[in-house]
Amino acid sequence: MTNSVPPRDRTDQPWRSEGAPPPPQPGRKMPGGWGGLLLTALAVYLITNLVLSFFNGEEQRTIAYTEFSKQVTAGNVAKIYSKGDAIQGQLKKETKAPGTDEKYTKFVTQRPAFADDDLWAELVKDDVTVTAEPVVQQRSFLANLLISLAPMLLLVLLWVFIARRMARGMGGMGGLGRKTPPKPVELEGARRTTFEDVAGIDEVEGELNDVVDFLKNPQAYRRMGARMPGGVLLAGPPGTGKTLLARAVAGEAGVPFFSASASEFIEMIVGVGASRVRELFAEARKVAPAIVFIDEIDTIGRARGGGSGMGGHDEREQTLNQILTEMDGFSGSEGVVVLAATNRADVLDPALTRPGRFDRIVQVSPPDRNGREAILEIHTRQIPLAADVDLAQVAATTPGMTGADLANLANEAALLAVKRRQNEVGGSDFSDALEKVQLGAERSLVMSDEERRRTAYHESGHALLGMLQPGADPVRKVTIVPRGRALGVTLSTPDADKYAYTEEYLRGRIIGALGGMAAEQVVFGVITTGAESDLEQVTNLARGMVGRWGMSPRVGRLTAIPGDAQQAYGLSAAPATLDAVDDEMRRIVDECYEAACRLLRENRERLDALAAALLEKETLEEAEAYRAAGIPRLAK
Repeated sequence: MTNSVPPRDRTDQPWRSEGAPPPPQPGRKMPGGWGGLLLTALAVYLITNLVLSFFNGEEQRTIAYTEFSKQVTAGNVAKIYSKGDAIQGQLKKETKAPGTDEKYTKFVTQRPAFADDDLWAELVKDDVTVTAEPVVQQRSFLANLLISLAPMLLLVLLWVFIARRMARGMGGMGGLGRKTPPKPVELEGARRTTFEDVAGIDEVEGELNDVVDFLKNPQAYRRMGARMPGGVLLAGPPGTGKTLLARAVAGEAGVPFFSASASEFIEMIVGVGASRVRELFAEARKVAPAIVFIDEIDTIGRARGGGSGMGGHDEREQTLNQILTEMDGFSGSEGVVVLAATNRADVLDPALTRPGRFDRIVQVSPPDRNGREAILEIHTRQIPLAADVDLAQVAATTPGMTGADLANLANEAALLAVKRRQNEVGGSDFSDALEKVQLGAERSLVMSDEERRRTAYHESGHALLGMLQPGADPVRKVTIVPRGRALGVTLSTPDADKYAYTEEYLRGRIIGALGGMAAEQVVFGVITTGAESDLEQVTNLARGMVGRWGMSPRVGRLTAIPGDAQQAYGLSAAPATLDAVDDEMRRIVDECYEAACRLLRENRERLDALAAALLEKETLEEAEAYRAAGIPRLAK
């Protein structure tokens, strides 16, 4: 079990850290961008005006003098204030204005100069109060000015607040805003990854132990004039444990560990990636000695010069240039070791892999048999295993699997045990999980009798030719139960790991792969689309034999086809050479197909017996398959 990596606190901080103070935690950006800012400002303006309208009190209504006289006569006037011919007043009861549905209590009117009514007598008779102050108090000029400017002041304050938040949020892209002091991120007693959590790649651990020792005892190396390696490149297939190794190096040395994926530095805005690289190395130098790990470095570390004028490459190349600069030593990066991982070391820029930057290139290969057993022991530490589980046998039946594959296998076995309501994970759970991983999940598919018979002969052709070919991988299981995309599967795995293959072995592989199509041709006289995946395998093997491994006298001992499938096929060799490759591929496949058909005709009784057993039982294990075919299982 390994401790979890602390999460990132900012979207512009593309790295994670272990054993080091965390990066600053500035405020987040305003969601929605400028559109959201404008909408917020408009909402503030409207709300402010609405609130201020409540402070204006009840508005006075201008009415006709005749309407005022009627209210005085009716005794509905409570008080008035008069200045010249202008009269302000307030009614005792709310009254509807003539010609409208609106009601009012406070009013203002103008007494005509030609009016000769006895207004004063009417007011006295009805006990109307004549006030010395206006009924509706008017605000001063200063108050009106402040109220009118209040919405604008609120908008300015809101703008300043948002601008400061955005400035702090952009600290990683330009250094705007202050940075908060770093705080510890690791909980007390948290366990870090060490070499105890890594297995199956002992030779790689030996090379990385030098880095660990250097980080622990730098003075001893400096006394001898040795300098710390600037970088270590871990190259290997996906799932071999490159990231785990990098974390183990940091945990073993007890130094801070910063990890990031190269793709997380890339942004649409040119210069952001380089700025983030500078900030990452600056944070690492603060707590040096430290380790910076960059995963999938081929994302930004590809060889420069190919289409650099096309705008999309500028940001990637600037980010790469910044990494080169940081690793060159001009920035005072002593004490910071850069570990990087890639499964495409062949496409990296030469300036990145030269000594002084990545001093060491460590190949991380899939584990051997003993390594797989050790990896399974690590991934089953927390899994209760039954007595019938033999991890050595599981390791023997999983050649070519990486550490990630084995971790997935152990997890699938545990999931099956839970589904079956078991208290322990048994050997059958591992066996079924291995079938699911290698062959695909079973699927319920109703096939006609003719379809089942054709599928049985197809799989029997694969299995029988695998049994007959000298040096071929033993047949482990044959089934006509549909799995994944296939209607049936024949599983063959070697008894021991193989690292080099002879031409005879590869031809045997091609003959075995063509066995299904050959069986359909021999028995039914037709071929079906069921051989699609077989033909893909055959094509890849024949292309490698002719174009890469020098197994064709006509093409010769040269590489005519690149091993990198992404490289342009036509640029690898002259057209005449490619034509020769095509002809030789067809010759080898045709010879193998004729051999497959001949062997099946010579062993037709065995083919029929194996197909009959498959139709009866649907799935045959290794011993049952060899017994049904009447072929002894010999050690090969």
